[in-house]
Amino acid sequence: MSDVTARPATAPGRTWFGARRSVSDDPIAPPIDATPDADDVVSVEPVAADDGPVRAGRRLLAVEAGVALAALVLNLWSLDRNGYGNSYYAAAARSMTKSWSNFFFGAFDPGGWITVDKPPAALWFQAASAKVFGFSSWSLLVPSAFAGAGAVWLLAVTIRRVWGPTAGLVAGAALALTPVAVAVSRSNNPDAVLVFFVVAAAWATERSITTRRARWMVMAGGLCGFAFLAKLLAAGLVMPGLWLAYLVAARVSWRRRVVHLALATAAFVGVAGIWVGAVQFTPASSRPYIGGSTDGTALDLVLGYNGLGRVTGNEAGGPGGGGGG
Repeated sequence: MSDVTARPATAPGRTWFGARRSVSDDPIAPPIDATPDADDVVSVEPVAADDGPVRAGRRLLAVEAGVALAALVLNLWSLDRNGYGNSYYAAAARSMTKSWSNFFFGAFDPGGWITVDKPPAALWFQAASAKVFGFSSWSLLVPSAFAGAGAVWLLAVTIRRVWGPTAGLVAGAALALTPVAVAVSRSNNPDAVLVFFVVAAAWATERSITTRRARWMVMAGGLCGFAFLAKLLAAGLVMPGLWLAYLVAARVSWRRRVVHLALATAAFVGVAGIWVGAVQFTPASSRPYIGGSTDGTALDLVLGYNGLGRVTGNEAGGPGGGGGG
């Protein structure tokens, strides 16, 4: 009998203990050429990401910006022909450059005895421009021109997000070419600033509806507050519509809708109350008399002919408001 014990056969590529081994280790296996033939090599071209939507979005933004730029050119064209615009507000803007007290309260005269018949938010931009660039027709009227162009751009963006690019461009162009919008954007009346802030509030409201985030609705309330400081309760004419739109269209629970609207209302009161509260809590001897009021207080201005009267239409008989608009 042979002294050699027969080993069990193993499968190709396996050792006795099941470990893998190379086929080339098998003395019976033929050698393998691991170098592939040139014909067997397949070249793979890198696939570029589809950036078509990105380019289309950039082109759309460029077109919207072009509409706003065209509106700005229209508002600025031969702007100095309008002189100082409304001389009532021009005098106030000049007086507001004389001291911080005049600037904050919106004093009509350099001595700071009486204010204009509205809160001074719109005049803050004019006075700041006059302080930086000097008192001139351009420095007084350019802020309104930019406010009008900004409203055109925000309106186009807001409408596009809801009804599509064509509708947005049509809406922006319509506002840019509306004669009364062009007229107020070429003057120093507060209307252009008022329109900018209420359109910005509409933009923020739409953002809050689509993103379901409360911060945009809070921003809308704050922007309405700035609009209030431009022309009092004229800003309140758009707030019910914005609040109702959010209440109906927001894609959150009813409880969250009510909470978000409460926060927006608080933001409106907080911003609008900055100036009103400062006037109310500043001794009358330390500030100008509030023009357009009957007792020199901001509350009377808000509730009187130039406040609620702007909403109800009862604007007759208001004191101190002859030069305003």
